[in-house]
Amino acid sequence: MVPDQIGHFEEQVLTLVAILGEEAYGNAIVEEFKTRLEKSVNLSSVHVTLYRLEDKGLVKSQMGGSTSVRGGRRKRIFTITNAGMATLQALKTSREQLWQWLPQLKFSH
Repeated sequence: MVPDQIGHFEEQVLTLVAILGEEAYGNAIVEEFKTRLEKSVNLSSVHVTLYRLEDKGLVKSQMGGSTSVRGGRRKRIFTITNAGMATLQALKTSREQLWQWLPQLKFSH
C-alpha cells in the first residue's frame, strides 16, 4: 500500500527533490524536468506541488542563503522526509509488482 496516494506529477517532483538533495528548489527542479525528462513544466505548478507535498509531510523546506545572482533574494530549499522516501519506495515496489504480472507480450514492429 502506498501511503498518502500521490499523483504522477507529485511523484516526479518528489523524486527530483530526492535526486537534487541540497540543491532542490523550484528553478532547479524545472531545469531537471527539462534535462532529465525532456519535459517543460511551469515554475508555479512546481511550487504548488512542492507546498502540497510539504503539507502531506513528504518534504520539508527551509530558506537558503541569499546570493548576488538572485539579487540578494533567498531561495526555499526542499528536502525529502523519511515519509517521502517511504512513499517513493512503496510506489517503486507497487510498479515492480505490476510489471512482474504483465504477460510477456510480443509486439510487432
